Amino acid sequence: MTIRHLRSRPWIRAAVLGVGLLTGCSTTSSTSAKARPTDPLSQARAYLDEHQPTKALGLLTDLHRQTPDDLDVARSLTEAYVKAGQTDAWIAELQKRIAAGERAVDQYMLGLALFSRARDAGAPSVAAFERATALAPDTAEFHYRLGLAQLESEQYTEALGPLRRATALAPDRTAWRLPLAKALHRTGDEPGAVEALGTVVRGQPTPADVTTARALMEQIADPFSGFPKAAEAKLEEGMRYLKDLDAPQHAILAFEEILLDYPDVAVVHALLGLAYQRLDDAGRAVDEFKQAIERAPRDGKNHFYLGELYLARQRPDAARVSFEKAVALHPLLETAWFHLGDIHLERRDLTAARESFTVATSLAPEAVAMRGKLALVYQLEGDFAAAERELRRVVEKDPENMEFSLRLGLLYTEQAMKASRPEARKTAASEAERWLMKVLETQPENAVASRALQQLKAQ
Repeated sequence: MTIRHLRSRPWIRAAVLGVGLLTGCSTTSSTSAKARPTDPLSQARAYLDEHQPTKALGLLTDLHRQTPDDLDVARSLTEAYVKAGQTDAWIAELQKRIAAGERAVDQYMLGLALFSRARDAGAPSVAAFERATALAPDTAEFHYRLGLAQLESEQYTEALGPLRRATALAPDRTAWRLPLAKALHRTGDEPGAVEALGTVVRGQPTPADVTTARALMEQIADPFSGFPKAAEAKLEEGMRYLKDLDAPQHAILAFEEILLDYPDVAVVHALLGLAYQRLDDAGRAVDEFKQAIERAPRDGKNHFYLGELYLARQRPDAARVSFEKAVALHPLLETAWFHLGDIHLERRDLTAARESFTVATSLAPEAVAMRGKLALVYQLEGDFAAAERELRRVVEKDPENMEFSLRLGLLYTEQAMKASRPEARKTAASEAERWLMKVLETQPENAVASRALQQLKAQ
């Protein structure tokens, strides 16, 4: 049972230079199946994504001349030089500019270019970013890049100041909390790291952000960290009985044997609770989960297990408290967020339900049930466009999903019934009929679809 180490270097290097990851901005996807963008920066980004940096260089050079303080342009221009194999020439040009008249944006680009070279990714790039922040102390981007460069150099304590300053200057850049969380973790501030990750997951992170956050959270909250080596064989035996053989009685014997020698190992109490829960012995399960929480109070998964037990026993208020503690301590638990959304939805707290389901779908974007619940909340709030967007994401990937096809039909039916303008009512009714007919072609006995279609024709 060993900690899986988070490899920081690849994602930090990509974030510092750009490499298609313009931090805080959306990346430009391939234009092979789309019309080429018309604005010069988007055109240049498309060329870079298509591995044509030489074409991007011309556009970006002109743009940088016109808007020398635009950091998106400056970052993309540096990326183009690096990808075109002209890093040395670009560094020389920037050093010449700086000698003639130092500007913050030139030091910023110099830091990016130096960071792309392994030999200069440490002190030289840090020095350039430090000069940029000194020249423009209120520019969040410069502090962020300085913090990343220091993090790459394993200067964790030094990185905290710039990263905190960056996130204070640009609180909406929630993804910037990822490197801050890593620096906090490496300097021993686990609660601060978890809080930073909580901000990330609430900010609709990208899949790449989620992957990085999960890896870091696994380091922070590894329940097997420090597990006694002498008991590993017995632990594996118990887990095999519990997970593979569905024999919770035998698992209980194995786990209890471990606790005779190591009574304070929290994860064994949690596993014992899961085994008792499998046997429907709720009382013993609750007791074991509470003992796990007592021994590892900052492990969110123990609160999650207790919450699921309360939920199964029809105790939603107790479950809500446990799930809220779970996500506060372990923000990457998408099922806990999903359960919270359900509880809020049952209480008709649509704002809280939407927030919970939004986080859940960000953490598990392919989970159909979560996206369906989010669509329902949007529909109840009257945001038909958002509800349609969530439902279509499912049916576009799974055209045979009749449940979501029906829900689209019902959504358009509701839109048609509530529309005040005849043109809008006609458009919604047409869409509703299309989706309802699709359902009825596959399920001719579907009473819900039939009633909705009759309702449309009667209006």
